[in-house]
Formats: sequence, C-alpha cells, structure tokens
Amino acid sequence: MNSSTATAQDAAPPPSSPLRTRSPWWGVASLSVVLFAIVTSEFLPASLLSRMSSDLGISEGLAGQAVTATAVAAAVTGPAIALVLPRLDRRTALILLVVLAAVSNLLVALAPSFAVLLTARLLLGVSVGGFWALAIAVVAALVSRERIGRGMMVVNVGVSLATILAVPLGLVLGELWGWRVLFLLAAGASVVGLVLAAAWLPPVAPEPSPGRAFLATLRSPLVIVGMVGMFLIAGGHFAGFTYIRLAGDLVAGLTAEGFALALATFGIASFVGNLASGPAADGALHRAVVVMGAAVGIATILWATLGSSLPVAVAAIVLWGLGFGAIPTLIQSWMARAHPESLESVSGVTVAAFQLAIGLGAAVGGVLVNSFDVRAALIAGGAAALLGGVLLGVVRTRRLGA
Repeated sequence: MNSSTATAQDAAPPPSSPLRTRSPWWGVASLSVVLFAIVTSEFLPASLLSRMSSDLGISEGLAGQAVTATAVAAAVTGPAIALVLPRLDRRTALILLVVLAAVSNLLVALAPSFAVLLTARLLLGVSVGGFWALAIAVVAALVSRERIGRGMMVVNVGVSLATILAVPLGLVLGELWGWRVLFLLAAGASVVGLVLAAAWLPPVAPEPSPGRAFLATLRSPLVIVGMVGMFLIAGGHFAGFTYIRLAGDLVAGLTAEGFALALATFGIASFVGNLASGPAADGALHRAVVVMGAAVGIATILWATLGSSLPVAVAAIVLWGLGFGAIPTLIQSWMARAHPESLESVSGVTVAAFQLAIGLGAAVGGVLVNSFDVRAALIAGGAAALLGGVLLGVVRTRRLGA
C-alpha cells in the first residue's frame, strides 16, 4: 500500500457516514465530469479565435495566446501544487480548483479586454495543472493499486469526450450563440462538476513531506525514463497532429467535408483507445505501451509516405486515434507504478513534461514544415513516438510489474 492510500484511509469518514457506503467509483466518475468541463474550456478557443479576435479588436495570432497562457500556467502549477498546498485535504483542493475553472470561464465570457481574458485563461491553467497533478493520487486513494489503470481510464473518459466535442461544438454553437455564451456554458459545466465532486469525493489526506517527495521524484531513474518516453510519444504526436490540416492536403480527393469526417473518426477511435487502455494498463502495461506508441508512430509515417491513397489515410487516422487515445492512461499508470510513494509529485512532473511536449512538439513540427514539408513533420513525429513506446516497454522492474 502506498502512502497516499494509507493517509487517505486515515482521513476517510467514519463507518456511519454515507461516504463510507458509497462505491469509490462514484468519486472517480466525478473527476471525469470535472475534467470534461475544464478540458472543454481549455480547447474551446481553437474553434472561436476569429470571433474572439474580432470582438476584442485584436489579431487572431494574439487571441491564440489564450491557449498558450493556459498551457504555461498548467506546466508551472503541476509540479508546484503539492508544495503550495502541503497540508490541505485533497478533496478540498480539487473543489477549489474547480471553482477557479468556473470563475475563469465566467471572466472570459464577460471580458471587456484581452488583458482580462488572458488573466482568466491563466487561472484556468492553474486549475488544469493542479487538478491533473492531484488526480492520480486521489484515484489511488479511492481504488486498489491493481485498478489504477481502470481508474485513470474512467477519469480520461471525460478528457476523450472533451477532445471529441469541444472543437465541433465551438464551431456550431459559436455561430448560433456567440463565443461568450459558450464560455458561460463552460462555467455551468464546471459548476456541475463541482457539485458532483463535493457530493461523491471523500476526504483524501495529502502526502507527507511534499518537498522531500518532489526531490526524490526528480532523482528517480524510473521517473526520468518515464518522462523521456512520454515526452517522445506526446511530442511526436503533436509534431504531426498540430499540422493535421496540411496533412489532409496530401490525400487525393479529400474534401473539406471529408476532412471533418476524418477528424471525427480520429476522435471516436481515440475514445475507443481510452476504453481499452484501463484493462491493458492493469494487465499488460509494458506490451500496451509498446503497441500504442507503435500505433501512433506507424500511423503518422504511413500518412506521410502512402497518405495520397484515401484508404491508407483512413486506416492511418483510425490507428492514430486508437494509439494516442490510450497513451494518457498508459503513461499515467506507468508513472504511478514507477514511484507509488510520491504520486502527487510524480503527477506534477508528468503534467509539466506533457505540456512541454505539446509546445516543443508543435514547434519542432513547425520548423520541419517550413524547412521541408508536412511529410517531414509526420515522419519525425512518428519516429519519436516509436522510440518512446519502445523505451517505456523495455524498462522492466519488479515495481512496474509485467
């Protein structure tokens, strides 16, 4: 039993409390609802930049910094949250972070200027980074170690749905109601998640000595290997996927409607991949990481080399979605097993590394697109994902299991 689980049980309600009789999976489900709300909020600007820039009198490029601000704040908050709130009950901390997301969305909806909007998006980044950093430790306190993979799979259902729905909903509803209304709806979704978390999450005590735990995490060879492997897979994915619209131009006969259908197919495949990731993480983690990392890598390379054929492109987008849809749960489970005694610190550095991988992957992909073409970005990203999956798959210790 890890220290997070032990302290959570120490803080659990007495046997007479209704929280004791309710299945812990309700608490896990509440985390999924919250993450659906805050990840939807994170992705919404991607489909609303033109309307936001026009309304605020700024360029689309400047409006896009609302996304960058959120990612930067999340990267900083992830590893810092346990240090800043060392003694606060984790249920209370998560509820405060959801409140912060709701306030952020409300401020965005009412923002009279870009400065207010940017400040609000920084608040959302704090919520995103802090929530992710504490989520694995809370899941580990609610379910047994043997089911952490399934627990994170349930949590990531909310992320998968947000990934599928946020951009198309933004495109459609933004035309009908305007971008400010959508952020009001996002604030409402955050409130729903807040109510469920308050009702379904039991108290979860913080891990002791977060400062020492953080330093021990940074010195762990297993954690370092995990961060490198994750960085390669996630960075490889975003090196190609950031420029997926350009990749669509490689496919002969692919219309705008067909491309939209391809993105929907990717989202559905990603959702299926996430559903498969929980049992795989709990039962065959090493094989699953290799297979899903290879799926991302092979798919992007296939698209780059044979993507002019529509059937190949369709197969590649399905394989890509299946692979990357499983990656978050698999990597979170891998890192949780690598250093189970410091789950909050492990989660924090995982959040920071993942956000950095998004930014650098997109940046490297952009350099390759400008210097060569989108095929170069896809091939380089695919090679990185293959290497990352193999790296995580070959590291075997008793702690990580089979």
